[in-house]
Amino acid sequence: MTAILTADIINSRKLSSKIWINDLKAFLNTFGQSPNDWEIYRGDEFQLEIKNPEDALLVAFQLKAFFKSIKLDVRISIGFGEKTYKSRKITESNGSAFIRSGETFETLKKQKLNLAINSADTIFDEELNLMLKLSLSFMDNWLQQSAEFVIVATQNPTLSQEEIGLLLGINQAAVSRRQKRANYELIKELDLYFRKKIKILKE
Repeated sequence: MTAILTADIINSRKLSSKIWINDLKAFLNTFGQSPNDWEIYRGDEFQLEIKNPEDALLVAFQLKAFFKSIKLDVRISIGFGEKTYKSRKITESNGSAFIRSGETFETLKKQKLNLAINSADTIFDEELNLMLKLSLSFMDNWLQQSAEFVIVATQNPTLSQEEIGLLLGINQAAVSRRQKRANYELIKELDLYFRKKIKILKE
């Protein structure tokens, strides 16, 4: 099993791509090389393979936080399944994970949703997508400071609030406030719950 993230940047024209393109490429590079493992196309859309499906939701949260930190937003669908045809370019590869990601991506705009999954397990998908819908009620409203906190905290899960404060240039009390505003504990709980469920699905 693999996970395919299909995404597009919402209102990308609001901001010059020069401001975000290199940072996005640097982030995507941590998962592999372009165009084999990820590819940006049509200027503001991209596709990314997460070879360990258990990490897929956390990566989606990190991408969400990245764009929110620069006052943009992103729409992401995650498809779980197989990769039956591997091309030199990820956008030309195929398999059930790609099909599910693409199908869900097409429905996101109509549903006015920014994040959803498709594993072909109806019960799992309904449950997780309802949780994601509820989570989006605060993630869609993350302010720049909350989003910056989420990026640092998810990339450095062992750091204390004091250590995160040093990285962000703020004191521990300010870190605590940002953590609360971001509903970070809920994000962590949802990620852990998802990991348990997808592990069972993989078996």
